[in-house]
Amino acid sequence: MAYAVRNTVVVRPPRQMLATFGATSIRYYLVTEPAYREIDPGGADDVVIREGLVKAERPRVVTPHYMMQHEGFGDHARDYLRRLASERGGDAPGLLYAYKNEGMRMNIASGGLSEVADRLKRRLDREGKGLEAVIKGVDELWDVSLMKFIFELTSASVRSNVAEMNARGLLEMEDGTPRDAREGIERMLADVKQGNADPSDAHREMERWGVFDQYEDRFLSLFKKR
Repeated sequence: MAYAVRNTVVVRPPRQMLATFGATSIRYYLVTEPAYREIDPGGADDVVIREGLVKAERPRVVTPHYMMQHEGFGDHARDYLRRLASERGGDAPGLLYAYKNEGMRMNIASGGLSEVADRLKRRLDREGKGLEAVIKGVDELWDVSLMKFIFELTSASVRSNVAEMNARGLLEMEDGTPRDAREGIERMLADVKQGNADPSDAHREMERWGVFDQYEDRFLSLFKKR
């Protein structure tokens, strides 16, 4: 894994950062030397291009206490969250980023690794693409290469995302709950009322924040017959 991290280079990062108040879709071209080259020297000029779409959801304000209410964390992760809560406070706000990798397909191109990557970069630059990236990675551990790209993109976007949220007061806490979370709950309740969301998702979100009692009457009123 360390080898893949060391040998992954983002040749062309996206020209835009991750959006603060909406989802972001980034098309990537992950270029690697094929793993079969060692057993098939005849393909010395082959280069694998994995093209796909990374979809980043809108960043959400969370706290260590909130994250500990999520399912799927092992003991080590929970220990880390408890330590984080002890050091920074259980209600210390932070940003949570969620991603999906969709529609990946592979193609084989001719030319050296750097040549193909540079060719793709020049084309995207010429076309003025703002949300497309070119990455040189490692074939056997292409997912590690992709994760390094995502990590670097997130790191580059955090400062502006935090600044924009802070400017709107979304990091401010109200009875242990960030304003961003409360606005999110309001949106979920509105979607449930319109029939566009699963009520159980809204209920689960309120329980994770420990605020269901504050919204209980409004939530139950959504199910009253008119």
